[in-house]
Amino acid sequence: MPNFMEIALQEAEAAAQRGEVPVGAVLVSSAGEILARAGNETEALRDPTAHAEMLALRIAASRRESPRLAECDLYVTLEPCAMCTAAISFARLRRVVFAAYDPKGGAIEHGARFFSQPTCHHAPEVIGGVEERRAGALLKKFFALKR
Repeated sequence: MPNFMEIALQEAEAAAQRGEVPVGAVLVSSAGEILARAGNETEALRDPTAHAEMLALRIAASRRESPRLAECDLYVTLEPCAMCTAAISFARLRRVVFAAYDPKGGAIEHGARFFSQPTCHHAPEVIGGVEERRAGALLKKFFALKR
């Protein structure tokens, strides 16, 4: 079986090469089929919602012809923000696996802690810190070059 976080990291690296914040995402079916893979495209598309997670959700939902992606797992290189976390809940994903924690913008373990709110309709299983150092180093390098 492929290493899905490795593929997400490849997407993040490709995003960095395009001048995007290096975040990558891979959405996988319960059978292990990659339904979508994406990197951030907010600059290229001039779209504040074009986060890797949102793009992967859109592609997978289109492929599945359904807005609900139950029994699917998302691998992403950074703890999702509030927008992406809400979309993950609405898509009814089974599991979210993320690499680097995001104390400033994350909404799963930080900030809004979206899945812990009583108004959250669906909370997936969450696994954080997978390849955290590698994803964190990629982000630090990207922002160091910007300064």
